[in-house]
Amino acid sequence: MPLNRLLTLGLGACTAVALSVPLAAVPASAHPSHSRGGSLVLVGGGLADDNAAVYGDIVRLAGGAGKARIGIFTAAAPVPSEDPDADTPDCNNSVCNGDYYAKLFRSYGVADAQWIPIDLDRPGAAEDPAVVRQINSMTGFFFGGGDQYRYVTTMTRGQAQRDTPALAAVRRKLRGGALVSGTSAGAQIMAGRDMITGGSTEPGLRDGARPGYFEDAGILAYLPRGGFGFFTDGLLDTHFSRRGREARSIRLAADTRHDRVFGLDEDTALEVTGVGTRHQSLRVIGTRGVSVLDLRRARVTDSAGWGIEGVRWSRLTSGDRYRSDRWQLVAAPGKQRVRAADGPCPVVPSEDVFYNYELVGLAEGLVGHRGCASVSGTSYEKDPQFEARLTRGRDLAAWRVDASTSFTGVMIGIRAV
Repeated sequence: MPLNRLLTLGLGACTAVALSVPLAAVPASAHPSHSRGGSLVLVGGGLADDNAAVYGDIVRLAGGAGKARIGIFTAAAPVPSEDPDADTPDCNNSVCNGDYYAKLFRSYGVADAQWIPIDLDRPGAAEDPAVVRQINSMTGFFFGGGDQYRYVTTMTRGQAQRDTPALAAVRRKLRGGALVSGTSAGAQIMAGRDMITGGSTEPGLRDGARPGYFEDAGILAYLPRGGFGFFTDGLLDTHFSRRGREARSIRLAADTRHDRVFGLDEDTALEVTGVGTRHQSLRVIGTRGVSVLDLRRARVTDSAGWGIEGVRWSRLTSGDRYRSDRWQLVAAPGKQRVRAADGPCPVVPSEDVFYNYELVGLAEGLVGHRGCASVSGTSYEKDPQFEARLTRGRDLAAWRVDASTSFTGVMIGIRAV
């Protein structure tokens, strides 16, 4: 299968019209607690077939090679009737994606991998006792990409988003120690309240966030009741730095009064063990990074359009851990502290700062050169145009191994120009 088949569809890709949703947010505590605590592996999308670090971690946490039994959910994908390539090797639909992932997991040595037959053509399967029995026989689960709202419509019921028997079974398995993983929309659906449902950066910065689900990709939209509520340490966003989503997540967090965002890069996972317990632990695996945006001391400004100051940015790369209780990056053993170079700042301002790791590149220049008191870039869109400026926080620190840089204490400010 071509790699692009495994990439997420654009949010809002399904043909549903805008839906009304309850406006009152439900606190994350409304979801049942996880008494024993299983594990999550949340991937930012674009997961390469040969990413043995991530796939191996999923298999390990599900019981190990020869023992793990993986149930695969692909309800976020189009159904075959929506896929013009349904009968070709380029197919991208719930059925063929389920088959593909099952074969892929078998190549990583699982005892069994089975598609769970729930999608928009079979929403009633989420109440089928046979499907619940199938779920109960698994030691781990994988949720594929597409449109996360399709998981809401197939696996929950009503405006209260009550668990279907299938989702309730997955929740029980997680509570009892099972592994739940997902990529792109399959990671996003694990979020608690105010789960993002779509929207591009510049219109979102200009207009702010709106509750609901919309076809218009220019609307920064969120679901107040959230996703499945398996991950509640902060907002989640995927394809993060590749698609320049730092700014849209900051706007959503500010509008919905969240203090923290976890941004997952492509081909990279956030592993969470001991989910919902006092021993919960977070670790990064993969080729890129996970950003943590801290808005506790941020201040919204509205002088000439929306803006914000004082967002603290930490970026973790492979092997790094994060202490949610202390809001602290813990660099992986063996990573060397970066000693900033002397001399004038060599960083050139970006002219498309919310795209393709541009903001990450600016941050790496800032932490790598003492002469850079600040670095900046502007948005490609100019109606209006926004500037992102990075400055050195009091606790600025960075670590590097090979070409991978982790850092903490980079301060982000955004304003209309």
